[in-house]
Amino acid sequence: MKPADLLVRTFLEKHPEESARALDASDAEEAARLIRKLPVSIMGPVVSRLSPSSAGAILSRIGVETARSFLSHMTPQQAAAVYQHLDEAVRNETLEGLGEDKAAQLRQALTYPPDTAGALMDPQVSAIPADLTVQEAIAVLRRQKREAIYYLYVTDRERRLVGILSLRDLVLGGSKEKIESLMNREVVSIGVMTDREEFANLMQERGYVALPVVDVAGRLAGVLKHEQAVDAVQQEAFEDLQKMVGAGGDEHALSSIGTVVKRRLPWLTINLVTAFMAAGVVALFEGVIARVTALAVLLPIVAGQGGNTGAQTLAVVIRGLSLREILPGTIRWLVVKEFMAGMINGLAIAVATAGAVFLWDGRAALAIVIGLAMIVNMASAALSGAAIPVLLRAIGRDPAQSSSIFLTTVTDVVGFGSFLGFALAMERHLN
Repeated sequence: MKPADLLVRTFLEKHPEESARALDASDAEEAARLIRKLPVSIMGPVVSRLSPSSAGAILSRIGVETARSFLSHMTPQQAAAVYQHLDEAVRNETLEGLGEDKAAQLRQALTYPPDTAGALMDPQVSAIPADLTVQEAIAVLRRQKREAIYYLYVTDRERRLVGILSLRDLVLGGSKEKIESLMNREVVSIGVMTDREEFANLMQERGYVALPVVDVAGRLAGVLKHEQAVDAVQQEAFEDLQKMVGAGGDEHALSSIGTVVKRRLPWLTINLVTAFMAAGVVALFEGVIARVTALAVLLPIVAGQGGNTGAQTLAVVIRGLSLREILPGTIRWLVVKEFMAGMINGLAIAVATAGAVFLWDGRAALAIVIGLAMIVNMASAALSGAAIPVLLRAIGRDPAQSSSIFLTTVTDVVGFGSFLGFALAMERHLN
């Protein structure tokens, strides 16, 4: 083996996290060529740490047999997430060749929608029946040989979750004591269909290391660990950031051209339509713009300040919705607060802008026009930035996905309309 190849192999083996980040940012074809050269035992830990979309794109290029080997080394949840990103032709062949147990686990994981507790949980969970003695429970745990045990979940004979027990209480309990006499019956659990945003917030708020996941019948289905919640929060934040500017939530820096175009073009098209709406407002005042040419110079200032004001409010409100800070009873106060803040900021910016315009142009009327427009636009932008995501959430839409487009439309239409409307009303003082 060449020294360079040995160095690469050693780095991949010793630093799977850093290697996965590098491969995530690489072209899928180049990553596939590298993976083909090395055994699954070396590349398995790296591939399992890739984003599902990157792993799916790479495994689709390395052959069915090799892809199957990598999937068999992943947890059912990891395999399910990656499997959904495999090419259609590879997908069915890969599933058919997996071992019976692994295929069954993968099919079970695929029954849950992406980003739910069922899709992300670890089904390998330490559970002990409530009617065992401490001595019997310890024997069960020894046979299970779990790598890490956060809590012991106690179930009845139908595997329904009935309690929770710490390792400390188990060890300190008498060997003949029943588990049901030691367990805490006040156990917090989540359902398999719980959204990742919801369970991540719950774990962060209460400081849980892990949360049990139960099915619709209350049976213990798996466990969600703290690191999975952290990953979920980070992924949600990254996706929201990309969605706010019209990029796909699953898009990466080196995604294919086709993927980039498919994700972005629809929103760019919608944005084009809204831009024509704003242009239509300007066209209504074509005459006054022709007569007072300084208005054309100042239009971008009005639109820009409104856009920035709305974007500030939008970012805060979307964060509040994601973290469950905004409750039904607080929405009215939120909207009023943002409107008042926009009004006050608008007054301050209006004074500064009017002063600058007066020094530049010398017409007090023009300074008054842009000052009034600035107040109206910034107040309406703040109001819209608060109301739009709340309304979208209320009708079941993702606020991060389309709020910015609606907000841009409002700020441009209101900004141009108010500025040119005030100018038309005061035209005789502008000539």
